[in-house]
Amino acid sequence: MEFSIKPLIPGRNASGCTVVGVYADKKLSEAGGALDRTAKGYLRRVLDRGDMTGRMGTTLLLHDVPGIASARVMLVGLGPQTEFGENQFRRIVTAAISALAKTGAGDAELHLAELTVGKRDVEWRVMQTACAARVAVYRFEQMKSKPAQDVPALRRVVLAIKAQGDAKRAARGLAQGLALAHGVSLARDLGNLPGNICTPSYLADQARKLAKHYRLKIQVLERADMAKLGMNTLLSVAQGSSQPPKLIVLEYRAGPKSQKPVVLVGKGVTFDTGGISIKPAPEMDEMKFDMSGAGSVLGTIKAIAEMKLPVNLVGIIPATENMPGGRATKPGDIITSMSGQTVEILNTDAEGRLILCDALTYAERYQPAVVIDIATLTGACVIALGHVVSGLFANNEALAHEVLAAGERSGDGAWHLPLHEEYQEQLHSNFADFANIGGRPAGAVTAACFLARFTKKYAWAHLDVAGTAWKSGKEKGSTGRPVPLLTQFLINRAGRR
Repeated sequence: MEFSIKPLIPGRNASGCTVVGVYADKKLSEAGGALDRTAKGYLRRVLDRGDMTGRMGTTLLLHDVPGIASARVMLVGLGPQTEFGENQFRRIVTAAISALAKTGAGDAELHLAELTVGKRDVEWRVMQTACAARVAVYRFEQMKSKPAQDVPALRRVVLAIKAQGDAKRAARGLAQGLALAHGVSLARDLGNLPGNICTPSYLADQARKLAKHYRLKIQVLERADMAKLGMNTLLSVAQGSSQPPKLIVLEYRAGPKSQKPVVLVGKGVTFDTGGISIKPAPEMDEMKFDMSGAGSVLGTIKAIAEMKLPVNLVGIIPATENMPGGRATKPGDIITSMSGQTVEILNTDAEGRLILCDALTYAERYQPAVVIDIATLTGACVIALGHVVSGLFANNEALAHEVLAAGERSGDGAWHLPLHEEYQEQLHSNFADFANIGGRPAGAVTAACFLARFTKKYAWAHLDVAGTAWKSGKEKGSTGRPVPLLTQFLINRAGRR
């Protein structure tokens, strides 16, 4: 799907479809009103008949509207004007593009980036439109023997702006929106691939491709390298698998040499059986998504490299399978981490924190400005927050507010959860420095408390994306979250809006 930006007068241009908005009180948007005047009140008559109420996300397709050059006109419901905000804007773009993809229109002009969305400028509106549009038509069909027969005809979309003076900012927003969409798509592709394809070695190969394309520095540590560094907790998870573990490190350096890097650490368990503490069979296939943290790191690096953001970024991905077997770690085993702290492994299905803790210790060598880890870490976070927002924990309040702000602006929200010292008591062990689980109460919190023991030398935030990284049921598949949040965080850090 190709995008362009033009100042357009609604209805004057020949296209497959012209898209305008309608608020819940049947009030046409500014572009919709202009279109209606050209059509001599045709749209108003359609609304008065009750065929379109303006309810959020609904669409109505009209053909051969009198006086209009485009073959079709699509009305998209904006909901109440007083409630129309950022989330509503993204929803209506998704609804419009999804509906357009079901028509025979090969091209369309969207008069949606012209809408007033709080204080958001045209750059933000175009960025969100381009990204939402690309995400709306995403398909994962790489593993199917025959291509889909219902490929959307839509190939070209013109994003209308009010004036030529908006063109420069709109173009910047379009470039950022497409880069973000490409990053999200990469994360989704990696997540959707099955575990027999997307192995730790495959993740390393994808990282190498990114490094070659964007001229990044890359290092892939093998099992022997990790053993020399004392990454025993990471290796303990890998013991039961025939697939070799990898520690993938990508460096993007486009900021000042003196600028300390942001470090992103992504959990890369490419398939999680639970190990000896094996999971129940139902829905275990979804454990291919347990590398979504790793996918989001690669997706974010792709997005910011395409944007050429002036920041320094390091991505660290501990990648492994978690399998049962004769060599697998057993409940009750005690392992010495890279930090020197000992861990009693009471449950081998709490493996994400074990691979992350060594990676978080490894991050110290980069003298980071901040570190953010991303992990599908706990089912407890899904129980606490559902599938709407990701769980956020941090040892630094300023960093927590920064992450929350990025989530709000990007529409990829998070919720700040406590990290109080009292929760640490649940990790008590009679035999080691601490255990890797703390019981059922506050499971997401105690998992974060475990990680906090390895992050005392820098500002750190932890995103538990177990409820947001993928969808189950009929819409099963990766969401690509939290690539939008992380990318916006870095855009903010770069000083760009």
